[in-house]
Amino acid sequence: MTPEHRISVLPCWSGPVDIAPLSGGMTNRNYMVKDATQRFAVRLGEDLPAHGVMRFNELAAARAAHLAGVSPEVVYAGPGVLVSRFIEGRTLEPDDLRALQRLPDVVGLVQRCHREIPKFLRGPVLMFWVFQVIRDYVALLREIPGHLLEQDLPRLVTMARQLEAAVGQVDIVFGHNDLLAANFVDDGRRLWLIDWDYAGFNTPLFDLANLSSGNGFARGHDLALLEQYFATAPDPTRLRVFDAMKCASMLREGLWSAVSHHTSAIRMDYAGYTRTWLERLDVAWREYVA
Repeated sequence: MTPEHRISVLPCWSGPVDIAPLSGGMTNRNYMVKDATQRFAVRLGEDLPAHGVMRFNELAAARAAHLAGVSPEVVYAGPGVLVSRFIEGRTLEPDDLRALQRLPDVVGLVQRCHREIPKFLRGPVLMFWVFQVIRDYVALLREIPGHLLEQDLPRLVTMARQLEAAVGQVDIVFGHNDLLAANFVDDGRRLWLIDWDYAGFNTPLFDLANLSSGNGFARGHDLALLEQYFATAPDPTRLRVFDAMKCASMLREGLWSAVSHHTSAIRMDYAGYTRTWLERLDVAWREYVA
């Protein structure tokens, strides 16, 4: 059965449907579907234990995010498929997120994710602790003879241990944990967050660091981001933990890509993507330890 046929026979449509693939989606196939009444976004994807992606968790987060006013409504869910209302708007680019005039709206949306979604969550959900994710990726790579990071892994493991020790105790919120620009949608009136693959309880500093590292924030952007979120200028301790989380976010992205290089059926230059993120990590690490 093709993805298009699988989508066409879902029981949630009003009449025949038009199906068009959407760009993006590193762990899913995404489609825009129009039936007789409206348009929908369809995500096809199975559990990915190697990446900690479990669809029961994604569904719980997506439903709670809608009730919290953060994400569009889920109208249907079944094994390996999730159907949401389509947002008429545009996905953001990193340049959009670096625009300081947009920062209050971006931070407000992230805060709503952190504070409001837990009020609507039902059933068990996951925790996303980046250092556990890193440990598991390292273990997976060590099981693959001649893996992509064979020469780099020892220093990356040492780096991760030092970063986790530096982070210490944290506050816990409900994080999105994948704040790439493409997961923000602007409908002309407000911003939405989409894609809850990696959602889970976490420290707010990971989401903020992930937002920074994934979208090319400079130091001035970081300081403005932290001040907007916490309503006070960051002290040296908070800034140090934030910088450690930025390094951890980059390390996790590089390891995600290295594991995907050996395990994913999706066509992508994972080797090049891995190199890019480890080069960014090396720059951030040198600044961190300076």
